[in-house]
Amino acid sequence: MTFDPILAEKRFGYGLSPRVAPPETVADMLLRLRGPDTIAARFPVEPFSVFRARMLEGARLRKELKKLRGTEAGEAVRKDYQLLKKAAREEHRRWLALSLIRRAWTGDGFRERLAAFWADHFTAQGKAGLLKRATSPYIEDAIRPHLSGRFADLLYAVTTSPLMLHYLDQGNSMGPDSPKAQRVGARAGLNENLARELLELHTLGVGGPYTQTDVRQLAELLTGLAYNAKQGMKFRKEFAEPGAETVLGKSYGGGKPGLHDIRAVLEDLAAHPATAAHIARKLAVHFVSDTPDPDLVRTLSERYRDTGGDLAQVYEALLTHPAAWRPELTNIKLPDEFIASAMRALAIDPQVFTGIADGRKHEKLVARLFLRPLRLMGQPWQMPLGPDGWAEEDTTWLTPQGLTARIDWALSAPAKMRKPLPDPRTFVTEALGRDAPEAVRFAAKAAENRREGIALILTSPAFQRK
Repeated sequence: MTFDPILAEKRFGYGLSPRVAPPETVADMLLRLRGPDTIAARFPVEPFSVFRARMLEGARLRKELKKLRGTEAGEAVRKDYQLLKKAAREEHRRWLALSLIRRAWTGDGFRERLAAFWADHFTAQGKAGLLKRATSPYIEDAIRPHLSGRFADLLYAVTTSPLMLHYLDQGNSMGPDSPKAQRVGARAGLNENLARELLELHTLGVGGPYTQTDVRQLAELLTGLAYNAKQGMKFRKEFAEPGAETVLGKSYGGGKPGLHDIRAVLEDLAAHPATAAHIARKLAVHFVSDTPDPDLVRTLSERYRDTGGDLAQVYEALLTHPAAWRPELTNIKLPDEFIASAMRALAIDPQVFTGIADGRKHEKLVARLFLRPLRLMGQPWQMPLGPDGWAEEDTTWLTPQGLTARIDWALSAPAKMRKPLPDPRTFVTEALGRDAPEAVRFAAKAAENRREGIALILTSPAFQRK
């Protein structure tokens, strides 16, 4: 293996920066990852534990509105509720800008890439009301603290997070023979969404060694999991299915129902060899190639099994495998990765976004520079079509509309974020490194102006790949 700091930033981070030095060794990358989350502290995003205060206020206002609907006082409450939703929308857009700024200025690009990877693996989004704005707070609380720990702990954190429970409709799931079901009769219902995605997407993988019976038994074991604005996640015993459940041939429960049974089944799912293989392949595809070296996948899977799902050691196996350092860049950057790496190469001053006190002005700027372009590129911010997240295959992103949107953004957005623009003849090396292709260097020199020169570099195949 030959470590290359420039390749490290391109493949495992968000690209080169003229202001932030790349890591010097694999050990340096891992040390930064295990250290404090300094970029999150520098550009803080509201954690879900704080976001719950918005949910509490929303619940209070909805309750008041129900009592006062049709009255003058009720109209005042309705306006307060609209203002609460507006404030959450403005914060949601501010968190988008902060997420991109983190990627542009971090000295730990691998951490930011891993945060995005796991947020996608454990896709969750709000479907109504204030929870539509809760994905960034969910990532702050449930994912970032567990990036280099045990996969089992990460799995438990996301599975029991209020946003995941909401997204997969777990809140109203009740066991057919639970005390609650006995009272409500025909209105009772068991929801299998969370159980199915746990097996199919989060652990064993599509085609994994489970059956529909395992899905139903796991769904019954999960009954009782719920959330509310005041407490966050809670376990409601009256919703829990009594008796034991059998998942993958092992029995769980049978005693007093509670979180201990759910923790136990998640620990076993995290330790399953199929989970090791599934996670290994996903990491290899995301960071190295759509068609990864079989030995790389095998090595990651073995390290996962040997360490009980210690993610830091799995990352070490990834970063020390020869296949990870092949110089050819093959994967296409996703739209958000493209925008973040462009901001990083341009060293966009965070004050462009953090220094705006007027929420409406900030909201419009973020919409114009990021929200609308990401939608046109095919990746609306934090809104994948399903719980399987964004596709990794390059063909998904190499569409005429998507490529046109990238070109339009490269021509218009940089000048709105940085004035004056850098000289393309210098920028080409800052963005692509010492091995910038001669054709791109020539285009940078021949460009009629800086705007076009920067756009030519940002839309070149050399910059679009990671």
